[in-house]
Amino acid sequence: MSAIKLNNITVYCGSNFGEIPDYYHHAQILGERLAHHNIRLIYGGGNVGLMGTLADSMLSHGGEVIGVIPTFLKQKEVAHLGLTELIETPDMVSRKTKLIELADGFIAMAGGLGTYEELFEVLSITQLNLIRKPIGLLNVAHFFDPLLDMLAKTAKSGFMPKENLQLLCIADNSEELLHKMANFKFINAPKWVKPAWLDEIVS
Repeated sequence: MSAIKLNNITVYCGSNFGEIPDYYHHAQILGERLAHHNIRLIYGGGNVGLMGTLADSMLSHGGEVIGVIPTFLKQKEVAHLGLTELIETPDMVSRKTKLIELADGFIAMAGGLGTYEELFEVLSITQLNLIRKPIGLLNVAHFFDPLLDMLAKTAKSGFMPKENLQLLCIADNSEELLHKMANFKFINAPKWVKPAWLDEIVS
């Protein structure tokens, strides 16, 4: 099977910097690696935190960056005005839809509630076989370890197919993550499975 062509990657990450410099440095490195591989960055359009760091790194290395930002955030003066293109949407829902539509794959970095929301949305619609695009976790400083433990618990408890743990490509560095995403193979697991104990109760 040939590698997936990742022309455009949507990156979800924090609008803050975090308490350790590792997140900042890896945002810079990710921007450099995306530009090196001629992958266009699609992101939330901000000029603050890891979002702004990533975009600035891409631009400084000659990469193309498309930002997608709702009007109310642009009016708060957090929009990055030096991008290749800045798309304005009427609301957050439209923004998230556009970020999904434009992407050949997704990467989540360290971030807050918005990052989690966006990550789980693409995981959910992938689980439902609505898209089959690779989803990467850049797990810097073990940031996503608790989330991965929660997903494993979710599968073990019977609320998610165990196969869907493989929907995520995971690495602690950009180059390895991009390699895993390019070689991602979608697994179409059954979403609804009846547990054995249910037959005993209803029989």
